[in-house]
Amino acid sequence: MPVPVVLLPALGETRASWDGVTPVLARDRAVHAVDLRGHGEASWEPPYTIAGMRDDVVALLDQRGLDVVDLVGHSLGGAVACRVAASHPDRVRRLVLEDVGALRPRTPSVPDRPDGPLFFDWDMVLSVRRQIDSPDPAWRDELARIAAPTLVLAGGPTSHVPDETIDELVSRVQDARRVTIPVGHLIHDAAPRAWLGAVLPFLDA
Repeated sequence: MPVPVVLLPALGETRASWDGVTPVLARDRAVHAVDLRGHGEASWEPPYTIAGMRDDVVALLDQRGLDVVDLVGHSLGGAVACRVAASHPDRVRRLVLEDVGALRPRTPSVPDRPDGPLFFDWDMVLSVRRQIDSPDPAWRDELARIAAPTLVLAGGPTSHVPDETIDELVSRVQDARRVTIPVGHLIHDAAPRAWLGAVLPFLDA
């Protein structure tokens, strides 16, 4: 039986965002879709840091008795997945990063809060945005410590993630390759068949 797969969603998304691909993934492996801190049913207790979210994921692996997993992360979930794989290389067999680039300093901007009730903590969004706007320089160095074979999916020209940052991430990870599925940032939602067509052979190899 394949090792379990753990799915980490993007900023402002919950584990339900993976529902379109989970049934296929679950045909022959255990699937654990996770809410990151400040989202859905996870703790809404600050501080909201990417490093803290990494620690939350590792604690969840311990809680569920998952010694080794295949780890999949989309956007923010991918940044968290990178930190898990870098700090606990013995626990990540294969790594899939969906539309994630190497973090570079960028001009800060404050998004508008959506109207109505939210299924995530708005303070968490603001905190995470500050960390992405002014990332810890050590984060990019951590990429070199990722030992797991890594598949990087890029969303192409309609994604807001700069293409050159995806190429930089691929170049910094020891064993990484890139596949472009040109449907924008939400690849697994916009093109689930293409996403599964890339991810399943990689996980099964």
